[in-house]
Amino acid sequence: MTVNLTKGQAISLQKGDGGSLTAVRMGLGWQAAPRRGLFGSRTREIDLDASAVLFADKQPVDVVFFRHLVSDDGSVRHTGDNLVGGAGQGGDDEAILVDLQRVPVHIDQIVFTVNSFTGQTFQEVQNAFCRLVDETNGQELARYTLAGGGNYTAQIMAKVHRVGGAWTMTALGIPANGRTFQDLIPVILPHL
Repeated sequence: MTVNLTKGQAISLQKGDGGSLTAVRMGLGWQAAPRRGLFGSRTREIDLDASAVLFADKQPVDVVFFRHLVSDDGSVRHTGDNLVGGAGQGGDDEAILVDLQRVPVHIDQIVFTVNSFTGQTFQEVQNAFCRLVDETNGQELARYTLAGGGNYTAQIMAKVHRVGGAWTMTALGIPANGRTFQDLIPVILPHL
């Protein structure tokens, strides 16, 4: 059963039987919003980039994105860059896989971001979402859908973080401006 998250809402990644999830996929999807023009509406390709920033005690220590597809320890993996969005027609356009059992103990938070490398704003994007999937069985666990586009070029979508010995996902939905994950670090830090 999928939980539709609202901004700031958190869910535990403990299974109903008391076990823990071992591997999750953070899927991201989007579509270009139609633009009204002189000759009717049309869409323009939108290149959004998903990143996962790994933090240890509020310090960024590694990142997974289209130019660095696997974390240094191998626990987080990006499946590849999608340059146009909407390819999955509601499915994942980009995905980041996290092997929770392999994430080193000093990594306490993984923050998922989306940014427009080409500088297009989210006013030009529709149906943007992130979703957490149990990678062992393909079951969607949680989904966070962005409400409305805005005059910003990035979103800090969600974070997966340790609470005690267990993992929790929190929907963040924080608008920001920046073409790369590096530009977003100052916006992320207050939300760790």
